[in-house]
Amino acid sequence: MSPRLKSVAAKPHPSDDVMIPEKLYFRIGEVSELCHLPPYVLRFWETEFPQIKPVKGSTGQRMYRKKDVENVLRIKTLLYQQGFTIAGARQHLREEIKTDKRQPALPFPAAVAADLKPIRQGLREILTLLSPRH
Repeated sequence: MSPRLKSVAAKPHPSDDVMIPEKLYFRIGEVSELCHLPPYVLRFWETEFPQIKPVKGSTGQRMYRKKDVENVLRIKTLLYQQGFTIAGARQHLREEIKTDKRQPALPFPAAVAADLKPIRQGLREILTLLSPRH
Protein backbone atom coordinates (compact mmCIF):
# COMPACT_ATOMS: atom_id res chain seq x y z
CA MET A 1 0.00 0.00 0.00
CA SER A 2 1.47 3.35 -0.96
CA PRO A 3 1.89 6.03 1.73
CA ARG A 4 -0.52 8.31 -0.15
CA LEU A 5 -3.41 5.93 0.36
CA LYS A 6 -3.08 5.90 4.13
CA SER A 7 -5.82 7.89 5.77
CA VAL A 8 -4.93 10.71 8.14
CA ALA A 9 -8.05 9.88 10.16
CA ALA A 10 -6.63 6.43 10.93
CA LYS A 11 -4.31 7.94 13.54
CA PRO A 12 -6.01 7.79 16.93
CA HIS A 13 -6.43 11.06 18.80
CA PRO A 14 -7.82 10.19 22.21
CA SER A 15 -10.14 13.00 23.25
CA ASP A 16 -9.37 12.35 26.93
CA ASP A 17 -5.91 13.85 26.45
CA VAL A 18 -7.21 17.20 25.17
CA MET A 19 -6.52 20.13 27.46
CA ILE A 20 -9.12 22.82 26.80
CA PRO A 21 -7.66 26.28 27.50
CA GLU A 22 -9.47 28.56 29.95
CA LYS A 23 -11.13 30.90 27.47
CA LEU A 24 -14.66 32.17 27.09
CA TYR A 25 -14.94 31.52 23.38
CA PHE A 26 -13.15 29.47 20.71
CA ARG A 27 -13.27 30.02 16.95
CA ILE A 28 -14.14 27.07 14.73
CA GLY A 29 -10.50 26.77 13.64
CA GLU A 30 -9.35 26.49 17.25
CA VAL A 31 -11.97 23.85 18.03
CA SER A 32 -10.97 22.02 14.86
CA GLU A 33 -7.33 21.88 16.00
CA LEU A 34 -8.19 20.97 19.60
CA CYS A 35 -10.49 18.12 18.57
CA HIS A 36 -8.54 17.01 15.50
CA LEU A 37 -11.62 17.36 13.32
CA PRO A 38 -12.11 19.30 10.10
CA PRO A 39 -14.36 22.37 10.37
CA TYR A 40 -16.96 20.87 8.02
CA VAL A 41 -17.49 18.01 10.50
CA LEU A 42 -18.11 20.53 13.30
CA ARG A 43 -20.61 22.42 11.14
CA PHE A 44 -22.38 19.16 10.27
CA TRP A 45 -22.51 18.05 13.90
CA GLU A 46 -24.15 21.37 14.80
CA THR A 47 -27.09 20.31 12.62
CA GLU A 48 -27.22 16.81 14.09
CA PHE A 49 -26.64 17.40 17.80
CA PRO A 50 -28.59 20.06 19.72
CA GLN A 51 -25.89 20.01 22.43
CA ILE A 52 -23.54 21.94 20.13
CA LYS A 53 -24.79 25.51 19.90
CA PRO A 54 -22.05 27.97 19.02
CA VAL A 55 -23.07 31.60 19.03
CA LYS A 56 -22.31 33.69 15.99
CA GLY A 57 -20.45 36.93 16.53
CA SER A 58 -21.16 40.19 14.72
CA THR A 59 -18.96 39.01 11.84
CA GLY A 60 -20.84 35.71 11.53
CA GLN A 61 -17.90 33.72 12.96
CA ARG A 62 -18.94 30.71 15.05
CA MET A 63 -17.86 31.13 18.65
CA TYR A 64 -17.85 27.92 20.68
CA ARG A 65 -18.00 27.98 24.48
CA LYS A 66 -16.03 25.53 26.61
CA LYS A 67 -19.18 23.42 27.11
CA ASP A 68 -19.57 23.18 23.32
CA VAL A 69 -15.98 21.96 22.97
CA GLU A 70 -16.54 19.37 25.71
CA ASN A 71 -19.68 18.20 23.88
CA VAL A 72 -17.76 17.92 20.60
CA LEU A 73 -15.15 15.76 22.32
CA ARG A 74 -17.87 13.60 23.90
CA ILE A 75 -19.58 13.13 20.53
CA LYS A 76 -16.26 12.32 18.88
CA THR A 77 -15.62 9.62 21.48
CA LEU A 78 -19.08 8.13 20.97
CA LEU A 79 -18.78 8.08 17.18
CA TYR A 80 -15.13 7.26 16.59
CA GLN A 81 -14.09 5.20 19.60
CA GLN A 82 -17.30 3.55 20.80
CA GLY A 83 -18.76 2.96 17.33
CA PHE A 84 -22.11 4.71 17.76
CA THR A 85 -24.05 5.88 14.74
CA ILE A 86 -25.06 9.54 14.68
CA ALA A 87 -28.63 8.64 15.65
CA GLY A 88 -27.36 6.31 18.36
CA ALA A 89 -25.01 8.94 19.78
CA ARG A 90 -27.81 11.51 19.75
CA GLN A 91 -30.07 9.11 21.68
CA HIS A 92 -27.28 8.22 24.12
CA LEU A 93 -26.66 11.89 24.88
CA ARG A 94 -30.39 12.46 25.42
CA GLU A 95 -30.48 9.60 27.91
CA GLU A 96 -27.44 11.00 29.74
CA ILE A 97 -29.22 14.34 30.12
CA LYS A 98 -32.37 12.61 31.42
CA THR A 99 -30.43 10.72 34.07
CA ASP A 100 -28.71 13.96 35.13
CA LYS A 101 -32.11 15.62 35.59
CA ARG A 102 -33.37 12.72 37.69
CA GLN A 103 -30.84 13.26 40.45
CA PRO A 104 -32.43 13.08 43.89
CA ALA A 105 -33.07 16.33 45.67
CA LEU A 106 -30.81 17.34 48.51
CA PRO A 107 -32.12 16.14 51.85
CA PHE A 108 -33.06 19.12 53.98
CA PRO A 109 -33.83 18.60 57.64
CA ALA A 110 -37.52 18.72 58.41
CA ALA A 111 -38.40 21.83 60.37
CA VAL A 112 -39.93 21.02 63.69
CA ALA A 113 -43.02 23.03 64.62
CA ALA A 114 -41.58 23.74 68.07
CA ASP A 115 -38.52 25.38 66.47
CA LEU A 116 -40.73 27.61 64.33
CA LYS A 117 -42.99 28.78 67.18
CA PRO A 118 -40.60 31.47 68.57
CA ILE A 119 -39.89 32.70 65.05
CA ARG A 120 -43.59 33.07 64.30
CA GLN A 121 -44.14 34.89 67.58
CA GLY A 122 -41.31 37.30 66.78
CA LEU A 123 -42.70 37.98 63.32
CA ARG A 124 -46.15 38.67 64.79
CA GLU A 125 -44.62 41.18 67.22
CA ILE A 126 -42.83 42.93 64.36
CA LEU A 127 -46.07 43.00 62.37
CA THR A 128 -47.99 44.62 65.23
CA LEU A 129 -45.24 47.25 65.59
CA LEU A 130 -45.35 48.05 61.88
CA SER A 131 -49.10 47.98 61.37
CA PRO A 132 -50.89 51.34 61.65
CA ARG A 133 -52.79 51.88 64.90
CA HIS A 134 -56.51 52.37 64.63
